[in-house]
Amino acid sequence: VFHGRILARRLVGQETRYELEVLARYRQRFPLVSREYLWVPSTCGCPPLRHGAEYVLMARRHVNHEHTLNRLLLPDGGYARPWTPREARLVREAARHC
Repeated sequence: VFHGRILARRLVGQETRYELEVLARYRQRFPLVSREYLWVPSTCGCPPLRHGAEYVLMARRHVNHEHTLNRLLLPDGGYARPWTPREARLVREAARHC
């Protein structure tokens, strides 16, 4: 779970790749760097992440069986909410209890 700003969007095959800047980490089970690619397994623009906008995102690390693919994935129906101070406070509080 982290706070990120969308820097770019690109369609790659049947997926969407977002380049983002990681601004804050709330709950971290794997390391994140300051710039990451976030993959969405569709090209429909769902969830609608806008260039320049900030979001609270809950993604998972996707590693294939051969360990040749290691990426940050926002699954269908994944958590992506516009960042607000209130949303950030709620996520921080939840992270302390989980």
